[in-house]
Amino acid sequence: MRYPRRPDAREQAGNVAAKTVADCFKYRNKIGTEVAVEALKDYLKKYRRGADALWRFAKICRVANVMRPYLEAAG
Repeated sequence: MRYPRRPDAREQAGNVAAKTVADCFKYRNKIGTEVAVEALKDYLKKYRRGADALWRFAKICRVANVMRPYLEAAG
């Protein structure tokens, strides 16, 4: 019997970081847009191939339309 593949620690860390960035954009009015944009830049620098996870969490947190211009400018 085969067990489903478990994600490795690096993949899980990327998902946690993507959720954190999405949360920064969700609460941008409380913490400031500059903080959210800086978190996005740091995330994209560290996880170069993590845009899919970031986009997934942006949709979950309902900030995809807010993040779109910043992602296009950074990408």
